Amino acid sequence: MINKQIKAIINENKEKLFAFRRDLHSHPELSWEEVRTTKRIVEELEKIGIDYRLTHPTGVIAEIKGKKSGKTVALRADIDALPVMELNDTLEYKSIIPGKMHACGHDSHAAMLLIASQALYTVRDQLAGNVRLLFQPAEEIAEGAKAMIEQGAIDHVDNVFGIHIWSQLASGNVSCNVGPSFASADILTVKFRGKGGHGSMPNNTVDAVVVASAFVMNLQAIVAREIDPLEPAVVTIGKMDVGTRFNVIAENAILEGTVRCFSLAIRHKLEKAIRHYADKVAALYGATAEVNYIYGTLPLVNEKRSALLAQSVIASCFDKSTLYPVRPTTGAEDFSYYIQDIPGCFALVGSRNNEKSTDWAHHHGCFNIDEDAMIIGAELYAQYAWAYLNQDKF
Repeated sequence: MINKQIKAIINENKEKLFAFRRDLHSHPELSWEEVRTTKRIVEELEKIGIDYRLTHPTGVIAEIKGKKSGKTVALRADIDALPVMELNDTLEYKSIIPGKMHACGHDSHAAMLLIASQALYTVRDQLAGNVRLLFQPAEEIAEGAKAMIEQGAIDHVDNVFGIHIWSQLASGNVSCNVGPSFASADILTVKFRGKGGHGSMPNNTVDAVVVASAFVMNLQAIVAREIDPLEPAVVTIGKMDVGTRFNVIAENAILEGTVRCFSLAIRHKLEKAIRHYADKVAALYGATAEVNYIYGTLPLVNEKRSALLAQSVIASCFDKSTLYPVRPTTGAEDFSYYIQDIPGCFALVGSRNNEKSTDWAHHHGCFNIDEDAMIIGAELYAQYAWAYLNQDKF
């Protein structure tokens, strides 16, 4: 199942792996701003000798052509950072840009895929097919995958594989479950319009504060009473903008929130119920409601054969104890767009190490990774591609 030459190349280049990640970490770039990051990736691809093309406005699509004919497998790494102030003051490679930080590990994803590509290029004469390398921008705003797809990222691709470094999983463990992995993530805005007035004469008004509050309190009944209890779902109102002054009854209220689930059918049911609840609550108080429901990322559901292949690779390359099941998360990943119509899967590579203070949550200012986990991730990228292309049947 595994290629020993790939394993050796990855291990020989671990210092390069660490150095490239640290360089990106020091120079974080937000979504659609990854100009330097793209340039650095291209520089390394040119050193290796891998053909590539740039995507607009940032990002790279590269290809390694095997000597033998066969299928094409795509490997994806996201490359954007976050608008987070880094709090790791003791790091030699701390972000040099205030308010911007690789607080989710995308710097490590780019580095892992780069070193994996070097290993795969070295064994290209043994590949029965092609490996496409996707260095994707703008994952954090769920726009990058769709833009890459529109620019041909998965044209003529037979399978897609992705990795995310994961601080909730102990370093040395890897997870790639069959079925749901990440939830869909939709954006919800509800605008209520009542009738404003003086706080001393509520009888002459329709109080938008009361309407909005009633809606928030009733909203959870959708999950509790209308959704199958065996189907996970989350409806959260994270922001309320209502009222202007202590003695003025508000005429308008604007609520913003997010909706998460693992099923398209449940997603549509949630949207329908939210619209129904908004209309009925508004009517109860004599107000009106306007709902804007924006579909975000799709549920990320690992295709069975792809996930089982990844599990086999993990057990073969490392150790059976490395494979560790992780419950699905209601976080979101735009990798889901790649496998909407193409088989594929997404693995989580553990990086939590209390001794190295890499147990902070993703998106926290103290987030960091156990860099030794990147050796596992880089090899997993390469070995998955090798295994997929060189198996007799899939």
